[in-house]
Amino acid sequence: MTYYGGKQLADAFRTVRNNTIQIAEDIPEDKYGFTPSPESRSIGQTLAHIATSTTFPTMLHGERIPIEKIDFAEYMKKVGAAEAALQTKAQIVAKLKEAGDAFAKLLEGLTDEKFFAEAITFRAGATPPSRTRFDLLLAAKEHEMHHRGQLMLMERMIGIVPHLTRAQQARMAQMQAAAKN
Repeated sequence: MTYYGGKQLADAFRTVRNNTIQIAEDIPEDKYGFTPSPESRSIGQTLAHIATSTTFPTMLHGERIPIEKIDFAEYMKKVGAAEAALQTKAQIVAKLKEAGDAFAKLLEGLTDEKFFAEAITFRAGATPPSRTRFDLLLAAKEHEMHHRGQLMLMERMIGIVPHLTRAQQARMAQMQAAAKN
């Protein structure tokens, strides 16, 4: 028996995606071209990358395409084109919402413990050589959180206090005000 399955994965992913959407909405569109360094993705490119990032886990776990049948060069071309097609803030936010909802629904529908435990073996030379489907599904959320951390730093660089920091500051102010009474 497991205590963390598809519903819990979906709930956790929705929380992460909603925070990403809030960041996308908080940043003015004229700042989407900001890059912290010449070789870095811009804010808009990072958000577009996140918006398309559930494509691979959807193929692997939702469509159940065997990993050995995925042409990674072709896949990377398609994902690159999909990212590049997201040019405006409105397009990016809409894709974040649409793709996030679809992936969360996929996760929610996964209930078979044997499915979660199944090992996916990667091509020769990969490290690690295999991972469970559960681990790979969790990795989709971790990947987004990694890039969201980058976005929060970029928010600071353009003069925006991230929404999670603002919320924490408001809670602290309330607690301090209550302590004075």
